[in-house]
Amino acid sequence: MELRPLGRSGLNVSAICLGTMTWGQQNTEAEGHEQMDYALDQGVNFFDTAELYAIPPKAETQGSTERIIGSWFKARKNRDKVILASKVVGRSVMNWFRKDGSPSRLTRAQMTEALDGSLARLGTDYIDLYQLHFPERTVPWGTNPTRFHLKDFQTEGEETPIAEICDILAGFVKAGKIRHVGLSNESAWGTMRFLFENETRGTPRIQSIQNCYNLINRTFETGLAEVWYREQVGLLAYSPLAQGYLTGKYLDGARPPGSRTTLFNRGQRYEKPGSEEATRDYMAIARDFGIDPAVFANAWVTSRPFVTANIIGATSMAQLKLAIGSASVKITEEMEKRIDAVHQMRGNPAP
Repeated sequence: MELRPLGRSGLNVSAICLGTMTWGQQNTEAEGHEQMDYALDQGVNFFDTAELYAIPPKAETQGSTERIIGSWFKARKNRDKVILASKVVGRSVMNWFRKDGSPSRLTRAQMTEALDGSLARLGTDYIDLYQLHFPERTVPWGTNPTRFHLKDFQTEGEETPIAEICDILAGFVKAGKIRHVGLSNESAWGTMRFLFENETRGTPRIQSIQNCYNLINRTFETGLAEVWYREQVGLLAYSPLAQGYLTGKYLDGARPPGSRTTLFNRGQRYEKPGSEEATRDYMAIARDFGIDPAVFANAWVTSRPFVTANIIGATSMAQLKLAIGSASVKITEEMEKRIDAVHQMRGNPAP
């Protein structure tokens, strides 16, 4: 398994990162343990979780994923083998994360409560990469939209300044509770503003950004790719299969039993006009080269020069093995040309 630098942190993480958000809802504790055992054996040293998980978010399952990882650490006694990433929720109307029932915010009190809760559930003294799950300010859904709407940027009420958030994170690093910091669901402006505050205030530097990225959503490339190139803030790419839509299993309105969209009806992001046509085109390319469409889509994400790690997710061991195995598939120049030709015609239908 290839190892890649995590920003300027000095850490090297596997090109495949194990996503965990289904554990505690779609997957049992035993299944989560089985996935971690297999991933670690295949050279995956990077796991990503969040206080919000399992997905979809609800009070009854909040924190369950971190608890499953914590029980695995306790049973295997191998915390030192894993570079562990987790996240604190940003501004939202969800009110079950904090003990006082407040809607979630990135304030000092809430972030401290969040971090201490994650550490307790994970059964560890530190988190290697602590990420802001989504911003304190209001940003457009998808972070890097293809169309502008003024209302998408208008935050209601006060915002915790980015400088203050950087100071809070610096305190966590100084206390030894976290080693490095990252962003998630963030824009190019937001990323550069954090870096500016890091440099002017001497706070711990942003090392990564976890955004959605796949064949039908390449919006990272329009602004954030240059941030990677000049600032070494790499992409931790989530939803590389567009929540399973790039496998083709939802074509023509199909709803396979047990699949996420069937269970939770949360696939609207990938059901926008043009998404199905683009999916068919990319699947045709994969098949022309004799590659499973899921493997092809994952391999393409992993192959991007700005991707630090491709965050895969699986609800079955068969899916997990395909996803991890995709790291050995090479995307050729001929494949690139055909992919880009489709993108020129189809664009980013699911930002």
